[in-house]
Amino acid sequence: MNREQGLALIEKTRIIAIVRGVEDAHMDNLAKALYDGGIRAMEVTMNTPGALDMIRRLQDQMGEQMYIGAGTVIDLDDAKKAIAAGASYLVTPNLDEDVIRYGVEQGVPVFPGAMTPTEIVKAWKAGATAVKIFPGASLGIGYLKELQGPLNHIPMVAVGGVNEDNIRQFIEAGCYGLGIGGSLVNLKEIHSGNYAWVTEKAKRLLERMV
Repeated sequence: MNREQGLALIEKTRIIAIVRGVEDAHMDNLAKALYDGGIRAMEVTMNTPGALDMIRRLQDQMGEQMYIGAGTVIDLDDAKKAIAAGASYLVTPNLDEDVIRYGVEQGVPVFPGAMTPTEIVKAWKAGATAVKIFPGASLGIGYLKELQGPLNHIPMVAVGGVNEDNIRQFIEAGCYGLGIGGSLVNLKEIHSGNYAWVTEKAKRLLERMV
């Protein structure tokens, strides 16, 4: 899947599934469960054991159907490893302009983490595709709404605290995308083999956005 196709999927479905701490044995079934539930973008965090191998395999198996990226990309070394493994986009928890510039050079979208208006603007000027507002759960929807006043020209991805009850509020606040981890990628259900739980949760989240 190329850059334009992947970004179009994010703009359409809005949700990026954050996959952290999932064991390799469950990854293929998890990806299918997310896809069956309507999710078309997922990031495997770099602090997940075996993340690079998982990204490589997911690209081979699901790369034409899903937009597969790397999350928790801390620095340039992480970025280079992730892209070499086949990550189609990079998501960071922090603002590292070297990572953003490298992504731009490689033609790979970067969603860097930022909290303050100064960090958000700096990330955007460095070439970010959209800026991840983190930590979203602590900052809340009100903070996102306030940012939209002076910074509504910058696409923002909310991460943290997004669930079935408030997902529509995040969309109405102007979010370009939503990163959803534990409330969708539930490790207990996944490790017990209950992949249908993930599929149903994904469907409900998408339904509540409308």
